[in-house]
Amino acid sequence: MVKCNVREWKNKILQGDCIARMKELPDASVDAVFADPPYNLQLGPKTLYRPEDQTAARAVRDEWDSFGSMAEYDKFTREWLGEVQRVLKPDGALWVIGSYHNIFRVGSALQDLGFWILNDIVWVKTNPMPNFKGTRFTNAHETLIWATPKKTGKYTFNYDTMKKFNGGKQMRSDWEMDICLGTERVKDETGKSLHTTQKPSNLLRRIILASTRAGDTILDPFFGSGTTGAVAKELGRNWIGIEQESDYIVAAKDRISAIKPIDLSELEVPAKREEVKVAFKELLDAGMLYVGQTLIGPKGDRVIITKDGQLSHALHGRGSIHIMAAKLQHSVSFNGWDYWSAQRRDGNLVSIDSLRKLLREAKVGIKKAA
Repeated sequence: MVKCNVREWKNKILQGDCIARMKELPDASVDAVFADPPYNLQLGPKTLYRPEDQTAARAVRDEWDSFGSMAEYDKFTREWLGEVQRVLKPDGALWVIGSYHNIFRVGSALQDLGFWILNDIVWVKTNPMPNFKGTRFTNAHETLIWATPKKTGKYTFNYDTMKKFNGGKQMRSDWEMDICLGTERVKDETGKSLHTTQKPSNLLRRIILASTRAGDTILDPFFGSGTTGAVAKELGRNWIGIEQESDYIVAAKDRISAIKPIDLSELEVPAKREEVKVAFKELLDAGMLYVGQTLIGPKGDRVIITKDGQLSHALHGRGSIHIMAAKLQHSVSFNGWDYWSAQRRDGNLVSIDSLRKLLREAKVGIKKAA
């Protein structure tokens, strides 16, 4: 089979079977995949009614979610995952979502194929559909698996952006957010929900911001009503959608065409490893600190800056800003940038990390001007 040029597929919806269409993509051609595959819910024809008013509750009985047996579903799962593994770049990310009906089978297939699972994320639904019969616990969550094609992949994780979203704390693996309701829900011409399993945009925003970079290409082999494409466009990413159903494709195209990219500067936090490096001695060379100046720790510890950019302490000898901070904290290691403040000649204190940030901004400005 002749492989396509992936650039011709960017920001387009491809109609057809997901496995067949993925076979047309070149190896290692996409940065990330979000997959919301059929859950194989195995629901019978019996209608479920809400007890309070006896109105029919809409359930997933679409043909695309029907499989003859578990063996048939497993075969389908391994085939589409195999194509995903082939088209993903070695450092790419796969996100796949499911419920208790299918996620364990998907996870088993992932591991058998050699994917490396990074996390399982629990999407805790703050407004779940109730269990109308009262025969089970209310099913209030779905599971996301985040994986990379192989263990050695240097995947993207925008840790600091996620930390910002979580109020300055590490983002946990339990995500609380609403299911897709109201005006966000894509409707058909009769005003009913077009797609039975449409995912909330907030879920895709978090996934995309966590594991991709601006300009990356995200493939969604089960495109549905186009949530992945809409959010990817909003966040400055490229997308490729594969979908069989014509009604979904028409709605997705209309939806995505109305999206305008947003300013990412308020959302994304640059990773520290990507920032311009600034060594402590550079603060001396730039005249922001001086030899013989006193640095003070949060507990009043005092050290003196030496000519070679080291710190000198009366009892603990000499060492770098990190070594001296660790010694005084009785710790194996410590970030000296967060520990020391410089004492100015007027007696006021200034964080050395704030001085580092000022020098970094100056270096970035010089780099851009060049």
